[in-house]
Amino acid sequence: MNMKPDHAEVRKEVSEYYGETLAKTEDLKTNACLTSKAPSKAIREILATVPPEVIAKYYGCGSPLPQGIEGLSVLDLGCGSGRDCYVASKLVGPKGKVTGVDMTPQQLDVAKRNQAAYAETLGYANMTFVHGTIENLESIPSDSIDIIISNCVVNLSPDKPAVLREAFRVLRAGGEFYFSDVYGDRRLPKSIAEHTVLVGECVGGALYEQDFLRIARLVGFTDPRILDSAPIDIKDPALIELVGEANFTSVTYRLFKLPELLESLCEDYGQVAVYKGTIPGHAHAYQLDDHHRLETGRPMLVCGNSAAMVGDSWLGKHFTVTGDRSTHFGLFPCGLEPVAAAAAPGGGGSCC
Repeated sequence: MNMKPDHAEVRKEVSEYYGETLAKTEDLKTNACLTSKAPSKAIREILATVPPEVIAKYYGCGSPLPQGIEGLSVLDLGCGSGRDCYVASKLVGPKGKVTGVDMTPQQLDVAKRNQAAYAETLGYANMTFVHGTIENLESIPSDSIDIIISNCVVNLSPDKPAVLREAFRVLRAGGEFYFSDVYGDRRLPKSIAEHTVLVGECVGGALYEQDFLRIARLVGFTDPRILDSAPIDIKDPALIELVGEANFTSVTYRLFKLPELLESLCEDYGQVAVYKGTIPGHAHAYQLDDHHRLETGRPMLVCGNSAAMVGDSWLGKHFTVTGDRSTHFGLFPCGLEPVAAAAAPGGGGSCC
């Protein structure tokens, strides 16, 4: 994997790019650091209340903002001006807590100077902003966070395995790393991986997606799930020429840390999951990932991993899971879409 050896220099360049080079979202030369898909209506309504200065300094590529997280503890890795923290502050409510970590002082200044006015709007204060790196979360205790979010930042890190190790450490059992980032379809040559503008634009530091999956599984996130993805469009002619045939994609991943380690394959234990329809904004169905959409009240046959994700995580109060792992029926018969339990002869089905 191509990673620049001088980590301090990479951090310095990235901090300067986001603190000085970029004044506003419109200064970007690609759409890698722009949200690829419109957020839900509920999130858009919250965004309308976020201070304009915070919005103007936003450089994310996705919408890693899960709903149904009232009362939970949220950590934003590379929070920048704090846009997603402000939204999460509303989502978790007065009993929840939001912490943002970023290494760029100029961005944190924006986040901090607007938080008092925003807290007055909400009627409570629950945000904390910390200056630091996402590879060393020394201020965050182990097993203390319910949800980690991050928006197009992990690619900027010169030590991505350290980021994932720290994420796994600070998550409590049942927690989730729910984040958007940019990935490449190949390992990148130094001409791209060390190009200051491409790194700053979230392209130069993009991991080859298979390398990311290997790292995630190695640290303990054994069954990464894709929620959605979109291609990256590079607008600058000089940068298009530089990247050549390499292609880049913005992907939102879900990585669960559960009480029992997930398995490397989808195994069949005859388990059934029913979504209660109780997550705000998801009254009729819940999208677990890009191939698991669970309709409200409809029993769905699921593999052991999916059963654990909806039953043993922070999602557990929104689902009923029937069955356990006491009886194994072999490899789960995976297909394109999950099917209703009643429609599967002999208890079969499709999960993954």
